[in-house]
Amino acid sequence: MVQIEDIRAAFVARLKKSLAARGIDLWGAGARLAEITKVTPKASSKWLNGESMPGPAKMQAIAQALDVKVEWLQHGSGEGPDASFAPGIDIPADESSAEAPLLSAADMVRQMLATKGKSLSEDARARLLAAAEQSDSGNVIHVDFSRPGQVGDEVWIAHYDVRAAMGGGQIPHEYPEMLQDVRVSPKHLRDLGVTFKEHFHLKMITGWGQSMAPTIKDRDPLLVDITIREFTGDGIYLFSHDDMLYVKRLQKKGKDRFKMISDNKHHDPEDIRVDDTHILARVLYVWNGQPV
Repeated sequence: MVQIEDIRAAFVARLKKSLAARGIDLWGAGARLAEITKVTPKASSKWLNGESMPGPAKMQAIAQALDVKVEWLQHGSGEGPDASFAPGIDIPADESSAEAPLLSAADMVRQMLATKGKSLSEDARARLLAAAEQSDSGNVIHVDFSRPGQVGDEVWIAHYDVRAAMGGGQIPHEYPEMLQDVRVSPKHLRDLGVTFKEHFHLKMITGWGQSMAPTIKDRDPLLVDITIREFTGDGIYLFSHDDMLYVKRLQKKGKDRFKMISDNKHHDPEDIRVDDTHILARVLYVWNGQPV
């Protein structure tokens, strides 16, 4: 199984390769990425350090600013940046007629390991380099959790580290971290009884805790529809209440209250105010095969 660290390392290699192709020095890359994506430099530095990955909108903004295809930047699919010099880079007069080769992602990782990777284990160094070499080859790193559909039927669904607690609630992240994308077949999902209009409405999140067991177990991946932002009938929803994030069953109780229900019978239902509850998505499927 591909490790999250490998996926992040491959993304970092592609990101740095794109920055170099545009003539952006790595020392100022964090500030430039922050400017492009309208996030804090602290958040953008995590992308360069391999601690997290940008979400879809941020990924698209970076790809557009660096003039690369978002599919390549995110997954390594297709062609990378043009190897020619970017506008604004000064070429020495005696070398103006020579074509200076662009460093590959693997070469850049080797340089990084030589200067800053001395504290890493041999295994970690090898995995970083292997991921970068895979990035250079243009291979797509993916994790396939479902049966493949017909040729051309597979789509990518973003998987975010949005830890929605099925117990006492989780504090939402300011910048949800993107984990590995999941490749699925929309036809197969519909065969499983999952109802949705468009596949790009679907995202993956993670449930934490045992209060929704046996339907949802601790750390089960959940398929949600982010276009459902209001109560559409009894079901399991991702919602915030009192600044905490939950995955629970909701039932309407009168005009101004929801009944918040846990499938685990050891947890009593609670009444919560509709005005204090903000529905963010509806859970369509649990990746353990349990119906919802």
